[in-house]
Amino acid sequence: MLDRQEPALTPPATRVPEPAAGSIPRLIVVLACAGFGSTFALRSVEPLVGVLARDLGSDAHTVALLSTAFALPYAFIQPVLGPVGDALGKERVMSVCLAVLAGALVLCSLAPNIGALFGLRMLAGAAAGGCIPLSLALLGDRVPMDRRQVAIGRFLVAAILGQLTGSTFAGLIEVAIGWRGVFAVTALVAAIACAATVFGFDRTGRAPARRPAFGQAVRRYRTILANPRARILFSAVFIEAIAIFGVFPHLAPLIEARGEGGPREAGLVLAGFAIGGLLYSALVGLLVRLLGMPRMLIGGGLICGAALTVVGLAGSWQVDCAALTAMGLGFYMLHNTFQTQVTEVAPTARASAVALHAFSFFCGQALGVAVLGQALLQLGQFGALAACAVTILALGIATAAALQRPGPKIAFSD
Repeated sequence: MLDRQEPALTPPATRVPEPAAGSIPRLIVVLACAGFGSTFALRSVEPLVGVLARDLGSDAHTVALLSTAFALPYAFIQPVLGPVGDALGKERVMSVCLAVLAGALVLCSLAPNIGALFGLRMLAGAAAGGCIPLSLALLGDRVPMDRRQVAIGRFLVAAILGQLTGSTFAGLIEVAIGWRGVFAVTALVAAIACAATVFGFDRTGRAPARRPAFGQAVRRYRTILANPRARILFSAVFIEAIAIFGVFPHLAPLIEARGEGGPREAGLVLAGFAIGGLLYSALVGLLVRLLGMPRMLIGGGLICGAALTVVGLAGSWQVDCAALTAMGLGFYMLHNTFQTQVTEVAPTARASAVALHAFSFFCGQALGVAVLGQALLQLGQFGALAACAVTILALGIATAAALQRPGPKIAFSD
């Protein structure tokens, strides 16, 4: 039955002017540099939780909240960056954000105590918020809908590689250069990404900057949120983020508690998730053709649920790594589908729509760390992750059904 209803999942695409030859590959390369720089910084802290707790005189559960310190401002800056990106130009805003990110990471490497590190991670998270969401909005502006999910999937390779190298690098190299050295390298990577956006974007035909209209932006947000399809998508990524990412900062302490290693092993386990994402990026075109959107969502939920169950069984770190590889594939089957659908919710205000999407997603990530921390204490490792497994499977099934019904698209006149 799904075959007969499948086309209804994607609403009629908004007409995007045919891009000039070579412009899309160039755009993806520049956006890839920005995405790599921001996600390299995002995941580099998680393998270091135990080391930071010891060096800065704190406990592991508190240090794990450094992920929340990054994710929460990332989320709350989105309602501001959406209209600012629409008004000043997404490319300009992205370059400024990467410059601020590089500066914040330099200061992280010099942080004298855990309180200062929390504050600087918040600044870094707010700055990083101007990379991935605005990149998705730019791809929505410039890539026709029938090619967009594959283009976004290709762009995600860089973001995933940033996660892979960030977590793996931090875990493997911390012994040699220390956690301060890790932060210094992440700052260098962010600075290189900033340079790529300054010199790499095609400036021909760029609209002139105008004053951000925040009052108009609030009205836009209200109108977007009145769209039932938008509410489904924003709720989906919020729940998805809690179920998938809440456990990530806790993996290093869990592995250490089992006596199986420290930052090195935690970094390799986290790298498995990124490898699964790379596998998705390599297969995205084939998966879209063979499965269609509904089966992508159901399959992604099923794979993630099975992987979370395996991690909950607390086997070896090698088994955890294999499970996270599968979970990376399943997660991007879900998340890339949500991302693509969000780019068509409000075609004339994509930065605002994608901003709300990122706000929901990173609020979920920020909340998930605390939720999983309490669940691990109350339910144990298997109970907490089994609950996440059931949640993500139910989410995949529910969204596959809900998104088959086409929803209205919103057009704004400035």
